[in-house]
Amino acid sequence: MQIFAKLPDGGTEPPSWALVELQGDLESRSATSLAGQLIGDLHFTRQGAPVLIVGHHILWGKVTALEKPLLVMRKRDDLTPAAAESDAMETDAEPESRYHVQAIVRNKILFKSRPKPIIANVPKKI
Repeated sequence: MQIFAKLPDGGTEPPSWALVELQGDLESRSATSLAGQLIGDLHFTRQGAPVLIVGHHILWGKVTALEKPLLVMRKRDDLTPAAAESDAMETDAEPESRYHVQAIVRNKILFKSRPKPIIANVPKKI
């Protein structure tokens, strides 16, 4: 089966995204799902190394290129079902699904080391 992908109108290069990969499990204190929740802050050092701060922990990572880029696509839904049926009747063929490319994922940010606790330097009272 072939899937035809098309750049959005204008033919400009879609934005580049990166994939974030964490080794291990990410658990919440409550039993709620983490979907759609803020997990942490992603920063980059001046040398380009990624740093992820999750709560009171810090993770150091690295950026690597993917062997094969991934496409983020959205199914084209500008045709109404009635128009698609009439179009199929005229050509005696199945209507084709079309997808627009939203972004290209070329890099991944890999955090494979254990998180280190962030300890504040609090002066002692004398």
